[in-house]
Amino acid sequence: MRVCVLCAGVALSACTPAQPGAEFNDPYESTNRGIHEFNKGLDQALLRPAGQVTAAAPEIVTTPVANFADNVGLPGMIVNGILQGDIGGAATNTMRFVLNTTVGLGGLFDPAGGIGLNEDSTDFGETLAVWGAPEGAYVELPVLGPSTERDAVGQLVDIVIDPLARYGTAEQATAATTARVAGIAISRGRFSDTMDSVLYESADSYAQARLLYLQNRRFELGMTDQSNGIDPFADPFIDPFAEPFQ
Repeated sequence: MRVCVLCAGVALSACTPAQPGAEFNDPYESTNRGIHEFNKGLDQALLRPAGQVTAAAPEIVTTPVANFADNVGLPGMIVNGILQGDIGGAATNTMRFVLNTTVGLGGLFDPAGGIGLNEDSTDFGETLAVWGAPEGAYVELPVLGPSTERDAVGQLVDIVIDPLARYGTAEQATAATTARVAGIAISRGRFSDTMDSVLYESADSYAQARLLYLQNRRFELGMTDQSNGIDPFADPFIDPFAEPFQ
């Protein structure tokens, strides 16, 4: 753990500083756009069809899979809650994990949600933000999609510190990975209209995806975006490149 945090600190020390007055800190835009086109092609070939299949499947099938995928992510969230000093969030996620893993048959069902123990979602990117690490430049990662330098480091550390991956059996790790992949496909199906609008109906899908990610992520972290030229209270699903209604 100590080594992971040290490596994260070294990586973040090299984060690209924002340009004064710039609306977005995106010095890698040319490379990002190339990766965006790759991700878009991957979505069209694999993820979008998979999402259409899951959207057509009955909820009695998809809901337990989505529940299981959410449950296997809780141990990592518990660790991040502790690292952030958010004892309440860590306790909620711990009780949720214990209840859903036992009474909920390994996480296939969500009895915790039924009594108001809802997931306190977090990750190491948020942990770094709590520790005061800068956001860094906007980046689009192959397969993983929109991110920032800080969140990219966070995603890597989340993989390394995940208790289930570190201490679980090989079978448990395989089941968790399979569930996460299935959960992504299910989410793609559930939000297909929004995703299709961004990727295939926007005048500039890269700029739209960038705007949505930064707005939503900064809102999740409780940040205000006026200094970056972004209104955190604006509707993130309005295409900024669309023609104004006459």
